Amino acid sequence: MSGLRPPTECPVCGDDLVTTRLGCLGCGSELSGHFARCAFCALDAKELELLTVFLSSRGNLREVEKHLGVSYPTARSRFTDLLVKLGLAGGPDAAASDATETGATETGAAPSGTREQVLAQVAAGTLAPDKAAALLARLP
Repeated sequence: MSGLRPPTECPVCGDDLVTTRLGCLGCGSELSGHFARCAFCALDAKELELLTVFLSSRGNLREVEKHLGVSYPTARSRFTDLLVKLGLAGGPDAAASDATETGATETGAAPSGTREQVLAQVAAGTLAPDKAAALLARLP
């Protein structure tokens, strides 16, 4: 069996493709119907690598950072993007907007107090630019 991944989008119109037929290589039997698609099957090679490293490091983003050779905010941003793609997060600004409204970050701490920390959160995608502007305006 080859490692070729099936396409997820129609090459003609761009709509999502659905699995309608499964076949057995052993006996030639076929099943027809509308089968649910695996959420992980739509991930590209880099996203699968990120997920694999994250899982093998037991959720340690510092290990992901080291493996990918990127900064922690970049690793966190890429992981957030992965969660969004898998439908496990409301979007890159959702957690940040919730945090700003409640006065806490995703870790439950107060919003970052220095300009550099606020800008790092924007760069990581964990804080919306408009919310960052409001925080920066309140800084001394």
